[in-house]
Amino acid sequence: MRDAAGDDHASRRAGLAALLTVIVCWGLTWPVNKVLLEDLSPAWMMALRSAIATVGLFAIALARGRLVVPPRADLPVVLSITLLHMVGFGVLAAWGLRLVPTGRSVVLAYTTPLWVVPGAWLFLGERLTARRIIGVSVGLIGLVTLFNPTAFDWTSRNAILGNGAILIAALLWAASILHIRGHRWRATPLDLVPWEMLLATAIVTPLAYALDGAPAPTWSGRLVALLLYAGIPGTAVAYWATALASRNLPAVTTALGLLATPVLSVVVATLWLGEPPTVALVVAIVLILGGVAIGARSETREPR
Repeated sequence: MRDAAGDDHASRRAGLAALLTVIVCWGLTWPVNKVLLEDLSPAWMMALRSAIATVGLFAIALARGRLVVPPRADLPVVLSITLLHMVGFGVLAAWGLRLVPTGRSVVLAYTTPLWVVPGAWLFLGERLTARRIIGVSVGLIGLVTLFNPTAFDWTSRNAILGNGAILIAALLWAASILHIRGHRWRATPLDLVPWEMLLATAIVTPLAYALDGAPAPTWSGRLVALLLYAGIPGTAVAYWATALASRNLPAVTTALGLLATPVLSVVVATLWLGEPPTVALVVAIVLILGGVAIGARSETREPR
């Protein structure tokens, strides 16, 4: 009994450490991406970041002895995650981030769980509980707060396009999550990530070249360091740590813990990039993340 309790305690500590790692890695990634977009186009930033992350993920898989060829039954979800999340979400979110302040961008991206709830009801037959309805409603009120005429310039084409791109990106990420929930896995999700990232790199790189030609940034040690951060801690390590946290912690703990990510991004954007949060943004953060938290809490009473 003592050994089992010790193992449980060690697993929980490893899970909490991994969750903290994810929060820090992803929380810093949005401001880092904002700075990278000063020198690189959105497509090239994602292509270079994906290429670096691919190397990192294959290195992690080899170190763990878990480099496996994706089973044929998992190929549909590999394509789905690659096209919807890594390519669709990644490129659109980067494109929107170029036009939208960092804090607002990350909060819009984190509306994804709000869209998963009605999607899971429509396509997966999950129960639409009262708590989930309340959570989505609270989150949508927060979204409306961001777009009220006193906080949003409806006459700005760039503002409309940038915010719209990030919201569409969030919908694509939600669609990917729905496929993940409905898929019967053969390999583990982490075993498939290196291949998904490799495929994403193979798609985004020629797309970037077709859209923007060869990249011609002003190379510097700072730019290289930021790219390495975005690719290794911001992507490869974050994916690995997410899987470790999900395996060792209750689902609701992981879900609620990850809500600290956009808060950290807003704080970093304020201190580093000089983007002070507006009153509307703070209210939206409270409502959107509060709505997500309410919905996540409801899942503790649902069978996995």
